[in-house]
Amino acid sequence: MSSIWRRILRDLRNPLFRNGYALMANTAVTATLGMGYWLLAAHFFTPEEFGRGQAVITLMRLFASLTALGFVGALARFLPVAGRRTPELILRGYGLAAATGGVAALGFLLTLPLWGKTYSVLGGFGPGLFFLGSVLVWAVFTLQDVVLTGLRKATWVPLNNLVFGVVKMGLLVAMASALPNGGIFVSWMVPTALALIPVNWLIFGVVVPRHVKQTKDAVEPPRLREVGRFLAGDFPGTLSILAIVYLVPVVVATQVGEATFGRFSMAHTLASMIELLAMNMAVSLTVEGAFERSQLAENCRRALRRAFMIIVPIIAVAIAGAPLILTIFGSEFADEGTTLLRLMSLAVLPRVLIEVYLSALRAQSEARKLALVQMGLAGLVLVSTIALFPTFGVNAVGYGLLFSELLVALLIFRSLRKILNYHQTGQPSVAQGSPGAS
Repeated sequence: MSSIWRRILRDLRNPLFRNGYALMANTAVTATLGMGYWLLAAHFFTPEEFGRGQAVITLMRLFASLTALGFVGALARFLPVAGRRTPELILRGYGLAAATGGVAALGFLLTLPLWGKTYSVLGGFGPGLFFLGSVLVWAVFTLQDVVLTGLRKATWVPLNNLVFGVVKMGLLVAMASALPNGGIFVSWMVPTALALIPVNWLIFGVVVPRHVKQTKDAVEPPRLREVGRFLAGDFPGTLSILAIVYLVPVVVATQVGEATFGRFSMAHTLASMIELLAMNMAVSLTVEGAFERSQLAENCRRALRRAFMIIVPIIAVAIAGAPLILTIFGSEFADEGTTLLRLMSLAVLPRVLIEVYLSALRAQSEARKLALVQMGLAGLVLVSTIALFPTFGVNAVGYGLLFSELLVALLIFRSLRKILNYHQTGQPSVAQGSPGAS
């Protein structure tokens, strides 16, 4: 036990692991509170309202992430070396993410009759305006955690989401009687908006000034043109991954009833939390790759070892205990979601390899390869899910994801091995000049 404790303490002195563990802890906090939130929602709201709330939240996150998700890689890659341009880069990310999501959401609201009964709840000026504002809020909320990670302050992220999750659960219970229709969505968004104030005060009032002071003489800030070139290559691929995370559930919501979607979405959400663990260490890897290019190969090996060490037991528990886990929400959830949860959990194993490879490419600014891998994966998932849906129903999402991620992991394995075995990347560290300088 003492040797394990010493290893953990040693890991926490390494920024790669400190940030990665903080993000994983955040995922654990989010998953635990999320299960509590949806358990309360299943208890206090009707099955139809439960499914409707899930569907509207998923749709909101889809629009909010249209550009926000595209900036995740760019902020993780360039914030560590942004120097005096750090505030500008953050604000541009916030603004573009909010604007793009808002325009897409407005287009959806204007064509609302085309999208089926589930989303008819957004009809009318009041609900539509609240939805539009929610998209803008969530776009910023998505990026603020990445900003803290890119500035090596990911340890604040779990605390933020812990407070957010607890307040959200309390408001959900209050909304059950005050707003039985729409209360789930309102209870989700009001704490989100409130959370923006203290977190961004911390970012712009404390973290950014310290980061600028520490790096102003050590790095040459990246030019906006360079960031733009990176986004031009990374964004199409990231948009493709967005299709896997949010578009697939939205498509499912248009094909099944509200109660069925609620049961599908619960299994999908739990499995996505496990997948997020793989992405957490990968984001930290991108940040450290930007700070210290010469250690990229060693950091990739370390990230893989730690990711598998943590994720494999969780996957085993999810596969073995899927029926029991879902039964907490009701027997119908277990009947309809067990196979999906098992398939998506198993798919996380190849996803670890893919995410480490993508993060290494981001650290090296290999935007073209990034786009190719991400677009290929998204295309495989969408095509296989659509092809299998008539036969397997909602479980087609799990089968399509497992098949696609196994295939992509096999295709990139050779290139990943080269990165893992490359002892020196040939790139200077931050102390020797910015890897992003041109």
